[in-house]
Amino acid sequence: MSDQQQPPEPAPADPDHGQGQVAVTEEERAQAEIEAAKEREADAAALALDANFSQRLVAALTGTSVKVTVLAFLSALAIGAGIIALSEDTVRAALSYFFARPTDAVSAAIEVIGAAYLALLQGSLGGIPQLSETLVSSTPLILTGLAVAVPLRAGLFNIGAEGQLVAGGMVAGLVGFGLTGLPMAVHLPVALAAGIVAGGLYGFLPGLLKARTGAHEVISTIMLNNIGLLVSGYLISTTLFRRPDRADPISRSVEDSARFPRLIWWEPSLRVNASLLVALALAVAIFWMVERSTRGFELNAVGLNPQAATAAGMSPGNTVILAMTTGGAMAGAAGAAIILGLQYRLTIGFSAGLGFDGITVALLGRGRIGGTVAAGVLIGALQAGGRNMQAQTGTSLELALVIQALIIVFIAAPGLVRAIFRIKADDLTTAQVSKGWGG
Repeated sequence: MSDQQQPPEPAPADPDHGQGQVAVTEEERAQAEIEAAKEREADAAALALDANFSQRLVAALTGTSVKVTVLAFLSALAIGAGIIALSEDTVRAALSYFFARPTDAVSAAIEVIGAAYLALLQGSLGGIPQLSETLVSSTPLILTGLAVAVPLRAGLFNIGAEGQLVAGGMVAGLVGFGLTGLPMAVHLPVALAAGIVAGGLYGFLPGLLKARTGAHEVISTIMLNNIGLLVSGYLISTTLFRRPDRADPISRSVEDSARFPRLIWWEPSLRVNASLLVALALAVAIFWMVERSTRGFELNAVGLNPQAATAAGMSPGNTVILAMTTGGAMAGAAGAAIILGLQYRLTIGFSAGLGFDGITVALLGRGRIGGTVAAGVLIGALQAGGRNMQAQTGTSLELALVIQALIIVFIAAPGLVRAIFRIKADDLTTAQVSKGWGG
């Protein structure tokens, strides 16, 4: 038996062999994702070469074609016109005998709709004072829209812009009235930076929870909104913030050296101020970060496919923290703009829901930086024009919100417009806005 040839022993398994195969598979998958993205970009670029400047501009702002954008606006205005007409007593009275004298109802509806839309246009763009109010309304909306748009690019839904705005406004206001004797060149930048840092830290918390524990950012940011609103209400009533001569919760006024200067200083009634320039500068910086920097590439890659990004050597956890922190910083800048540029003091509810309006702005802008800025100006114009429409024609301000909602529905859902008007899907570019819950 000892002389018999023994069968050869099996070769020991290579412990790294299986892992190497998995790594190769993941790398191939990541490469396939990158190649697919390049093909989509090449197709969009080839189509854009045949488009004129206006078509490329609209596509860059809205993510769809000029035709779809115009039809979306017209559809929203048409439905809004019907709602405005039916809300007026004179039109409803004329409709009661419509078949006997149909021209009465038609003429009454045209008169009511024309007066309402004219007042809406005049209230937003009818002159320098109206344009000033449009820009005043747009400034915080641009910043809160950016606070939502940046996380959207990473596949996150930042519902916490309201709480981040409150945090930024509280700290900016505290620095604004707490420090005295400083020149504006020092005091204003310090107060603004304090608000941005406070908002960024308040956005860092849900980002850290998401990256380290997997806690869903929607839940954590909603809870942080409530915490921010309640804590701010308490702090404003304390001696740290409250004016000594007041018993109601209102803070001391921000020093003149910490206030944003008016852009039209020779006309004190015009409220547009330098915070608008800050908002636009931050939008340019965010655009560069998202579209031109390495961090922005990682942010977009994680938003498209976290697994492929991981295989390519990126860190989704760090990217999530960066996206939420950047979004919080933008909301904090909005809070600073409100306190240092408009209100000059802290009161309970000073945020006025602008953080939640930022969600509307970002979705209307389809998560694009340029589109978010344009959407902020549009919503600001509708808000300013809606107030004038109510004052001039007696039309309820809520109807302006209805028109705003209709515009959002049609522009944010270009597929709906194509289906209604039977338009071929030939947009220059397309964009994924959000992966949705649990994405």
